[in-house]
Amino acid sequence: MNHPHELRERFGFKDFLFYTCLLAVPIFTAILAIFRHSFFWCIIYILLAGALTGCILKFYCAHCPHYTRDDERLNCMFFWGLPKLFTPRPGPLDPMDKLVAFGAPAVLLLFPLIWLFQEPGLLIIYILSLAGIGASVYRNECHRCIYDECPMNQVPQSDTNAHHDADERGA
Repeated sequence: MNHPHELRERFGFKDFLFYTCLLAVPIFTAILAIFRHSFFWCIIYILLAGALTGCILKFYCAHCPHYTRDDERLNCMFFWGLPKLFTPRPGPLDPMDKLVAFGAPAVLLLFPLIWLFQEPGLLIIYILSLAGIGASVYRNECHRCIYDECPMNQVPQSDTNAHHDADERGA
């Protein structure tokens, strides 16, 4: 196991399972709320989620060092064993990348609210589970992220500089 203050160079399969299980709760809660009222809109939401996840992968994830490394497949906290479908694009996010990085999740989070407001119990589960995954990622990952350009990165500049110096020395 990594020391809690070491930068996260690689994710393990257990990390992927942990975050996938956390993320499954709000996803299935949203799907259930929509399905209870409209099968059609449930299918639309699932298709929208797939399309927007692809956009996030292309515009945001393709910049991340976990994506840009030479491995043939992506192994990160949200995607495991997925072939790299898009050309890696190391470096900072441009304005379009940032728009997709914030806009696509916003659409996915806000879309089911129409149905969740009609299901107060599911709405509570949805909100609490989103808070739980957000807190988990922020608490466990943002302070040791190797993607310097990530808008949520909380690694102190001194640690980032030391990490890059070690990479240049081949450590």
